[in-house]
Amino acid sequence: MKPVVGGWSLRRRVITLLTVVGVLLIGLATAEAAMAARNRTQIDAILNETGPLRVQSQELLNAVLDQETAVRGYAVSGDPADLGPYEAGLDQEKATVSAMRALLHDYPQIGQELRIVEERAEQWRVSVAEPVITTTEQDGTRAGQALVTEQARQRFDEVRSAVNDLQQEILAAREQSAANVRNSSNLLVLLLIIAALVVVVAGTVLLLSLDRMVIRPLTGLATQVREVAEGDYQHRIATVGPPEFIRLGDDVDAMRQKIASDLAEVREARERIEWVNSQLQKQAEELTRSNRDLEQFAYVASHDLQEPLRKVASFCQLLQRRYAGQLDERADQYIAFAVDGAQRMQRLINDLLAFSRIGRLTTGFVDVDLNKVMGDVAGQTEAARQYADAELTWTGLPVIRGEEPLLTNLLANLVSNSIKFRRPDAPPKVHISARLVGAEWEITCQDNGIGIESEFADKIFVIFQRLHSKDAYPGTGIGLAIVKKIVEYHGGRVWVDTDVPEGTAIRFTLPARPEDVEAAAATTADPAEQPQPADAGEPTPADEVSSALPEHSAGADQPDRADGASESGRTGDMRETVG
Repeated sequence: MKPVVGGWSLRRRVITLLTVVGVLLIGLATAEAAMAARNRTQIDAILNETGPLRVQSQELLNAVLDQETAVRGYAVSGDPADLGPYEAGLDQEKATVSAMRALLHDYPQIGQELRIVEERAEQWRVSVAEPVITTTEQDGTRAGQALVTEQARQRFDEVRSAVNDLQQEILAAREQSAANVRNSSNLLVLLLIIAALVVVVAGTVLLLSLDRMVIRPLTGLATQVREVAEGDYQHRIATVGPPEFIRLGDDVDAMRQKIASDLAEVREARERIEWVNSQLQKQAEELTRSNRDLEQFAYVASHDLQEPLRKVASFCQLLQRRYAGQLDERADQYIAFAVDGAQRMQRLINDLLAFSRIGRLTTGFVDVDLNKVMGDVAGQTEAARQYADAELTWTGLPVIRGEEPLLTNLLANLVSNSIKFRRPDAPPKVHISARLVGAEWEITCQDNGIGIESEFADKIFVIFQRLHSKDAYPGTGIGLAIVKKIVEYHGGRVWVDTDVPEGTAIRFTLPARPEDVEAAAATTADPAEQPQPADAGEPTPADEVSSALPEHSAGADQPDRADGASESGRTGDMRETVG
């Protein structure tokens, strides 16, 4: 791993940018809020202060005009009723002035003008209105009209001029407030535009930064990774950009180096495998040639070697028959040795030929009923069973896929061995049984013979391996080797069970047909057919599959009894003791 490259990380840069933008936006938002509040205050001033003041100034002017008109009318008519508008105008003036003063807290100049209006109005009333009213009451209308002179009109014009000045001041204040509203509105819009520009600029900066710091480094990294993926495992991956991407590039390059190293090892292993395959190919070719030589040898052994051997045996037998008793005892013994050797050589050659042909001369696998096979085996071993007073039985043998001649040879060898290796004090009993174990049939050949010691359990299946002398038990020592080869050819295995209390139990397995396995599984899975807890000695579910078929024995079927049961007390049993 390379050291971490200095500089700001991508996270730090993004956080800094967002922080700056956030501070700017918060500042702009604060300024906008203040400006909006100010704008709202200015609008309120226009609507609630300057506007009402303008209306009230007009009402004030109307009140003054009403007073002047009432005084002039009273001076002409002398009717006291004409002074009603004067009194109402005076009250209206006072009320209007009072209402205007309540709105002049922020407008001192308007207040100053209002005071001028009050002073001039009061001066007009003292110098003109009151004298006219008093004179008219005392001296009549002519005297009152004499006081309404040009000077009196000038006095009232001064009042009117003061009111006009007041209205002008109110109008100026209103225009100023309106200008302030326009300025604050424009400033608020400007702040909004600035905020939008800040967002646009920040987004642009962010996009450009992402393009420069993220997209381009990632694109470069992806391009280099694709080059490596296309087979250039020696291409070093170099990354630029933020420290995170540089570390990522270093990690990817470390992975590339590991993959390159593993690939180099795989290539070396493939080269070794190819070399081994070439050697195996050579060995296979050598084995093919050797098999051809063996086949040639088998042909020679079956024809060329047996022909002179038969001639030797034939002439030795002729010598034995013609000159038996004519020569001395030693000559007869020599001739007997020669005949026996020639015969044993013939048996040995035939057994070797049979052993070599297993699996080589095949007729294909078919469904084979082992019960039918056992019938053939019983016929083949009938003479030996009659001689040894042997009993042969079989129970529940299945139908399997295999070659019938080989399976017949297999079972015949086992039965013959059981009869041959018998105890001298008891007639042989041989029983063949089967049970389903998983996806295989386990077939057992059980006898009551001399048994096999555990240390010799594996040696008996070796070709030519004998545990007894040929004088005690004749044979070539190849029978169980043939059994082992036939079982393995059918995909099974064979062994000796040394845990039986008496005799010998040779067990071997053969693959079961799928329909048999499915039927057994369905029987076990059906709750209605599940066996109840059994006492000792009751059959297990696996045994029930194998015990579904009747028990058989060598020989013809026994005659049926009147009640439909066999003599042994079990329906379908067939037992025969040959003696």
